[in-house]
Amino acid sequence: MARASAKTEPAILVIMGATGDLMRRKVLPALYRLAAQGAMNERNRILGSARRADLDDQGFRALVRQDLADGGAGGEPLDRWCRDSLFFQSIGKGGPEDFVTLGRRIEAIEREQDLPGNRLFYLALPPEAVAGTVGGLGRAGLNRSGGWTRLVIEKPFGRDLASAEALNGVVHQDFEESQIYRIDHYLGKETVQNLLVFRFSNPVFENLWNRDRVESVQITVAEQVGIEGRAGYYAQAGALRDIVQNHLTQLMALIAMEVPGAFDADDIRNEKVKVLRAIPPIGADAVVLGQYARGDVDGLQAPGFLEEPGIAAGSRVETFAALRLEVANWRWQGVPFYLRTGKRLPRRVTQIVITFRCPPVAIFGSAAQVHANALSIMIQPDEGFDLSFEVKAPGMPVNLQTQRLHFRYAEAFAPLADAYETLLVDVLQGDQTLFVRADEVEASWRLYTPILNSPPPVQAYPAGTWGPSTADALLAADGNHWFPL
Repeated sequence: MARASAKTEPAILVIMGATGDLMRRKVLPALYRLAAQGAMNERNRILGSARRADLDDQGFRALVRQDLADGGAGGEPLDRWCRDSLFFQSIGKGGPEDFVTLGRRIEAIEREQDLPGNRLFYLALPPEAVAGTVGGLGRAGLNRSGGWTRLVIEKPFGRDLASAEALNGVVHQDFEESQIYRIDHYLGKETVQNLLVFRFSNPVFENLWNRDRVESVQITVAEQVGIEGRAGYYAQAGALRDIVQNHLTQLMALIAMEVPGAFDADDIRNEKVKVLRAIPPIGADAVVLGQYARGDVDGLQAPGFLEEPGIAAGSRVETFAALRLEVANWRWQGVPFYLRTGKRLPRRVTQIVITFRCPPVAIFGSAAQVHANALSIMIQPDEGFDLSFEVKAPGMPVNLQTQRLHFRYAEAFAPLADAYETLLVDVLQGDQTLFVRADEVEASWRLYTPILNSPPPVQAYPAGTWGPSTADALLAADGNHWFPL
């Protein structure tokens, strides 16, 4: 896992979909911050590409400059970066001749800027455009160059197991797996990366990381917002495809994986795949799906999902999902893993909670209730860790209180790098540790495709609540409850 302070080799970054929302809100600002910090090679150049025929280099630079200025950047450094680093080439209708023209423009910039032929193709495209774009790059010979060539593909990667296998097949026709970077921005967050360090450099925790000491594991990705104008995408995706299959499953695999043989990309990803393959089929009774209805959010009435613009009447797309699964291996057999995500929930939070087993015998009397120790790992918005433990309150009789050991990154270190900054540096350095491999994608879809094919009923829940009550019952059946967030 590279760090944003590391230098990279000079390269041209070709952004397919350069005028799209993701590129303008996330990727280009991250590239500018890296350049401003001196974290990228100063000779790097960015070639934006999109279907717009009305843009040229100057128009693209003006567009990006305005976007970055709206985000607070400005002055001569921004002007100089836009002028020196940004170029644009229309991809037209995306026909074979358009990709040949793109290749000629890349070669021209490499000659003019004295670049060694290292190329990064970043596909910030709708899912339906990925296969055609990859094929176009391959037919134009852009899958090879005088230096290295790398391909970044945003999620979602497929819609189910069959489509993921088909897309892997298309991509592998022209690119080797070592060239492919399937990006999940959650894996670029500092706390997610630190999970491995936290576990494998602190024996006090790793020695407890097993079925003998752990009662349950909960992972929640909660969003307070609704679909935010993304009806076209969300009506085809839903919570299972949008969050569970990738973000939640990635976090679960990092929590459950065995110690890798070495701290490198292949060994780490091998262990994550082993976890996914050890999960038995998830039964329909272990899945709760929900859809938000009109409700109170921060004192205001929020519309229900079916009232959102662009959502068809009677849609059964889920905006909430809760699942119970197990990892059937020596370390985790019998330990329930609970995954939960939803929109229009009470707050925005991503959190992992490891609940440890209570003492086998209560020796302090019935009035002194012992609560389980819990390790809470906050991924966002306030990255850090909390460890709860029991202490005796002053006085008699014996009364136990829960206290917490508290750590926050913002208090201990400078502001954290944005996830896209971290991942972009990793791609430029050729570090695939935080990127998802082909067999990992397919193993994940293999878990959830049966649910997608035969989903349980979608239950309504009021906006501003924590989802359907049956999500609570999912844990109550094991004698557990959701950790307060």
